[in-house]
Amino acid sequence: MRAMLAIRAVTISLALSFSGWLPALAGPPFQTDDPEPVDYQHFEAYVFSTYDGTKIGSASQGPAFEMNWGVVPDVQLHLVVPASGFIPKEGPGAFGIGDTELGVKLRFIHETKHRPEFGIFPFAELPTGSASAGLGNGRTWYRLPLWVQKSVGPWTTYGGGGEVLNWAPGMRNYPFGGWLLQRDLGKKWTLGTEIFAHGAEGEAALSTESSALVDFGGYYYIRKPGFQVLFLAGHSVAGQPETIAYLGLYWTWGAEKGGSQQGFLRPPKFR
Repeated sequence: MRAMLAIRAVTISLALSFSGWLPALAGPPFQTDDPEPVDYQHFEAYVFSTYDGTKIGSASQGPAFEMNWGVVPDVQLHLVVPASGFIPKEGPGAFGIGDTELGVKLRFIHETKHRPEFGIFPFAELPTGSASAGLGNGRTWYRLPLWVQKSVGPWTTYGGGGEVLNWAPGMRNYPFGGWLLQRDLGKKWTLGTEIFAHGAEGEAALSTESSALVDFGGYYYIRKPGFQVLFLAGHSVAGQPETIAYLGLYWTWGAEKGGSQQGFLRPPKFR
């Protein structure tokens, strides 16, 4: 019995890590990401929680923390440190530190009036969570996507896809991809919808079969652009039934006009 519970614990926590939509796995709050890095000498910070549920059970992250830094023009460094949890269909759940995500976003083609921008955002998930407790993968895995984006007035569309490389026991490599359309609505709202699909993630994953989801979400600007509320909810429309959700806070700061720098430990005032 204990062996079965341990297997289910690992199953659900791995599913959270490999789900196609991590905020790490994705341009928050959406699963689909964009190719645009943080501006040079600027920072982004997120505090967020996520939910991912299938017939196997449900997995969550939260509180989780994400930091992005525009280290040089067109290059962003990325870090996510989450607390993770799982609730199996049977047996007790668990909660603790999860695996740590490190990545680099690189834009190599800029957008023009007639051309979209292109970028890559590879990252690695480091096994800092306890695999025996069901809170980590036990091995490093990788996500290798290509993203493209174009904006016209208040409308923005972006998408792409790639491959997850995961050699942990019970897991497998699988493709993923998505496309999103969003629109600015006045000064306070940006709303969007996406279609996102991923392959079967392995017999030890929450998503043992492929799935395609339709998600709806956006941003509410408490102070534009520096402080926002992010939200998303979605459900599968094909393949394995799956439900996801995201809720978070976001703020950004950096070099001000005239060259002055607020600095890493001095986020903007929320006013």
